[in-house]
Amino acid sequence: MARCVPITLLALVLTVCSCAAGVAAEKSPAHDDEYYELYKLLVDTMDQVERNYVKDIDRRELMEAAIEGVLEKLDPYSSYISPKEISRFRGTVESEFGGIGIQVSNDGGQLQVISPLVGTPAYRAGVLAGDRIVEIEGESTKGWSLDDAVRRLKGKEGSDVKLTVVHAGETKKIELSITREQIHVETVLGDHRGDNDDWDFMLDPQHQIGYIRVTAFSRDTEREIRKATERLQADKLKGLILDLRFNPGGLLTSAIKVSDLFVPKGRIVSTEGRNSPKRVWDAHKDNLPTENVPMVVLVNRYSASASEIVSACLQDHDRAVIMGERTWGKGSVQNVIELEEGRSALKLTTAGYLRPNGKNIHRFDGAKDDDEWGVKPNDGFEMRLGDAEIVGLIEDRRDRDIVRASHDDVDNDVDNDMDNAHTDSGDAGSEAENGSDTEEQSADADKPEDPPFIDRQLQMAVEYLTAELARAE
Repeated sequence: MARCVPITLLALVLTVCSCAAGVAAEKSPAHDDEYYELYKLLVDTMDQVERNYVKDIDRRELMEAAIEGVLEKLDPYSSYISPKEISRFRGTVESEFGGIGIQVSNDGGQLQVISPLVGTPAYRAGVLAGDRIVEIEGESTKGWSLDDAVRRLKGKEGSDVKLTVVHAGETKKIELSITREQIHVETVLGDHRGDNDDWDFMLDPQHQIGYIRVTAFSRDTEREIRKATERLQADKLKGLILDLRFNPGGLLTSAIKVSDLFVPKGRIVSTEGRNSPKRVWDAHKDNLPTENVPMVVLVNRYSASASEIVSACLQDHDRAVIMGERTWGKGSVQNVIELEEGRSALKLTTAGYLRPNGKNIHRFDGAKDDDEWGVKPNDGFEMRLGDAEIVGLIEDRRDRDIVRASHDDVDNDVDNDMDNAHTDSGDAGSEAENGSDTEEQSADADKPEDPPFIDRQLQMAVEYLTAELARAE
């Protein structure tokens, strides 16, 4: 029985095979024939599914599934970014998007504000940590997923979005109309916030030890670090801690620029791939805002990619002491290739990178602990945290990130009834939904407070720098 291959799919095969033949022009005709037969197999399969499967299947859905299947055979870092995901992907890379500027979570099917971002429309409107968002544009948010909420909160700059919120520990609904702006997500944070909610980068004023935490490497990270170091220098900085723990990476160019801030000369990183010529990046003397200031870089098993480039560079040039745990081991470079005139994209691994000493960073399948991969702490400065301690560290840092603004700081046009709202996050929102229980609240108030979390890795860094500064005097 003759098989009827759809013209559009057949045209696709002929086009792809034509391109494949061009790429493999120097190979044997048998190799080209194999390509043709394999692509024809794919088209025949798609045709059979489309015509004979038990129910209708969207053709684009099939194509995207096929693309994703191809990429899954490569490595964990190559992926397809669909038209539905492209906007969020670009926002993540750029650390910018159109929105109101809040971090949200889903607490038992109810949207809750983790924290507003300083200086954003939500911050100025009086949205507080712990607020429950009960309605968006008049529609109840109960049962919404985070994706549902983010999709409704983001939008074109200058457009308005209406929220109904309930402050933690209260029951009164407050309606807010907030105008969206271009939101910049800060990637450079300090240890604690000052009185104006900005980050205070001076960790230890007595010994003048600064602390800069980098959560990702975006286009603005180098500029933000330079700004932070300038503030620290104005306060007579003597020692610096760069915290790259839990940093998953980001842009290669950003990692190079950040490394260039601290290394006076020499190799920063090099890359090379099967079809990519070797590229090298070297440091420039004129980019040093903290020259001669002793440094510690904190890393852990979740520090990856761009954060490994920076920590390896500073370690190989003896610019900083690396403390904490061995890093993740992601030494591959992904290029973002636009598809469909930018409506979708392909994130494809095209090269690997090497640290300045020429050694490998990537942890390949089957790699053992004694193999060469990742970035190891300097001798005598390894301190691995257990899983429970890691959770405690994450919660402690998340608590420090929260903006607990007083109502005196918000715009005057905000409802005066907001003056008595609480700013504490936690479980107050879910209690308010079910009504107040004064006896239960009183019992909670009598409970002893948990002891403050001690960050042993950070403590080790401070002790080391304090001793180094004492020796230098």
